[in-house]
Amino acid sequence: MKTEQKPLMSGFGPETTAQEVVAGQDLTGKLAIVTGGHGGIGLETTRALVEAGATVIVGARDTKKAHEVLKQLKNVEVIRLDLADPSSINQFSSVFQNSNRALDLLILNAGVSFPPTIKDERGFDTHFATNYLGHFQLTNKLWEPLKRAGNARVVALSSIGHIAGPIDFDDLHFNMRTYDKVVSYGESKTACSLFAIELDKRGREYGVRAFAVHPGAILSGLARHLSNEDLAGWGVIRNEDGTYRSSGGFKSTEQGAATSVWCAVSPILKGKGGVYCEDGDIAEVVSADSPLQRGVRSWAIDSASAERLWTISEDLLHIPVGTIPRVHN
Repeated sequence: MKTEQKPLMSGFGPETTAQEVVAGQDLTGKLAIVTGGHGGIGLETTRALVEAGATVIVGARDTKKAHEVLKQLKNVEVIRLDLADPSSINQFSSVFQNSNRALDLLILNAGVSFPPTIKDERGFDTHFATNYLGHFQLTNKLWEPLKRAGNARVVALSSIGHIAGPIDFDDLHFNMRTYDKVVSYGESKTACSLFAIELDKRGREYGVRAFAVHPGAILSGLARHLSNEDLAGWGVIRNEDGTYRSSGGFKSTEQGAATSVWCAVSPILKGKGGVYCEDGDIAEVVSADSPLQRGVRSWAIDSASAERLWTISEDLLHIPVGTIPRVHN
């Protein structure tokens, strides 16, 4: 049954932390993969899941750094993963599959924002390739372990950045359009949301449910490529030591991880999926011209666009059609 895109009145909100979400829950025996789970909201996601009893595998491009950051946490494994490199994704997936374990939770957390290189070696837009296509490939490669769990959840990090507009399917990689970093980032996050919509439709009969998440505005390492002028436009100042200070409106990393964790473990989401979530609840749909920095715009949850994007993605990545089977209405 399709889940309605409207709040459940979960009792959580913008100030809820990931620790508060898992309070009282026992995740012993659950296995999770968190991409980029060693920094920012990914680290807080890993921490919350581990402290509730789960085992977490962190996919990290810099494994040395990941081991150092995570050394105080129990039941954490690190496997190298570079989402911009298809061969790295295949290697990560092979290493995991060789362990013959079921995968209960897949949290697609890692990403880039406003990187210095706007296209990768394939000529793909870097935002689109890393934030979306890398995770699309990873999920397809992990489909069998997800099915094996029997009750798996996939959480894809989207963003309020999706308000930049719908995806331009005729020019995904800015070959014809003038490059705009905000539009590029926004379209990659719209893609992440559409991915969750289509994955949920395909996965529900196998017990695999999917959710898109806006974590909230967080001052993290993702802002490192922004100029001081860009940051000033958001009321943010970069300190000499690389930290930030702002006039307010930003979440802590603990608060930023809350909705990802809520989608991954909340009992009230049992039997639900295919929705865009924020502030520890399902988000409301708002109009395309809404000035609000919350809610989801219709193009990020459009089922026809989601199916179209899936087909294009299989073609771009040379993934056999139907690796994750299509649902025929």
